[in-house]
Amino acid sequence: MGDISKDINSAFPNNKVKAMINIIYTANWINSLQNDFFKSFGISPQQFNILRILKGAGKPIKVQTIKERMIERSPNATRLMDKLCAKQLIGRLACPDDRRVVHIEITPQGLELLDSIAKDLKDDLLENLTEEEASKLSDLLDKIR
Repeated sequence: MGDISKDINSAFPNNKVKAMINIIYTANWINSLQNDFFKSFGISPQQFNILRILKGAGKPIKVQTIKERMIERSPNATRLMDKLCAKQLIGRLACPDDRRVVHIEITPQGLELLDSIAKDLKDDLLENLTEEEASKLSDLLDKIR
């Protein structure tokens, strides 16, 4: 089992500081693993998140709705969608009632990519936790926010 004190060779003035550093360190560790994993599919974790949102919606949705549902609120969500559109993984649809509104839909190629990712995606980053521990961790993280 890891120990943040040994991993970064540091002592902490109290457990709250240690916990905060551990959260940041662990988040960066997970981000690094995700970046490496998704790179082989030619997308970023944020783009994967957009594709999953669109698949889950089951119908075209507004850009603003996508931004609201993103795990990592990104000011460059439009740029991320531009890249997905260029790769033909999503499509833009003009709203007939309001030309200022654009709806986004996932394409068949986007769905195929998600299927291919699902085959390789390892969700075992939390394999050392029991279901009860994972639930408690989630509750504690919610409590922090």
